[in-house]
Amino acid sequence: MIFPNRAAAGKALAERLAAELGDRADPLVLALPRGGLPVAGPVARRLGGELDIVVARKIGAPGRPEFGVGAIAEDGPPVFDPENLRWAGVTEEGVAGVLAAEREELRRRIHRYRGGRPAPAPAGRTVVVVDDGLATGVTAHAALRWVREHGPARLIMAAPVGAPQARDVVAGTADAVVCLCLPDPFYAVGRWYDDFEQLTDADVGNFIMC
Repeated sequence: MIFPNRAAAGKALAERLAAELGDRADPLVLALPRGGLPVAGPVARRLGGELDIVVARKIGAPGRPEFGVGAIAEDGPPVFDPENLRWAGVTEEGVAGVLAAEREELRRRIHRYRGGRPAPAPAGRTVVVVDDGLATGVTAHAALRWVREHGPARLIMAAPVGAPQARDVVAGTADAVVCLCLPDPFYAVGRWYDDFEQLTDADVGNFIMC
């Protein structure tokens, strides 16, 4: 399954979620910016939900930023992938410098995206965390763990496409994982979109204000 773009993927994902939750489920829909927002918008509209964000950052291996060994979300503690740490030949202590830099970037993005607004309040609500895809699952896992610590009534992870292994990573934290397709081999999230343009901070602000 190849999606034309994130918006089209979001509409398809919204229909699947509506079938499971009901047309007007009124959930709190939390997008993982940047790429999760164009997917989450159609989901929130279809379900009659409130759209907000949960901000997370990948922790890359030293010298190999594209290779994620962990992630952080909001003000939560880091989540590490033990297998990827072994592959990279580093320890949690060995990525302390990278973690500090990503924590600073996380603060910058929270300030830029929210502009002083408080973080969303998941307590007692059905919460749907949305991204444009699950590659390793570690960033989504960090976001889900942050939401879980704030007491949602039900927690769902939703993405149009994901690697089977990534689905397994997040399944232990979410009450349900909804993916439209789970290709194996997975390659990369962008492989499953015709249009996978990179989004900017300004794009995030535009989506939030819509």
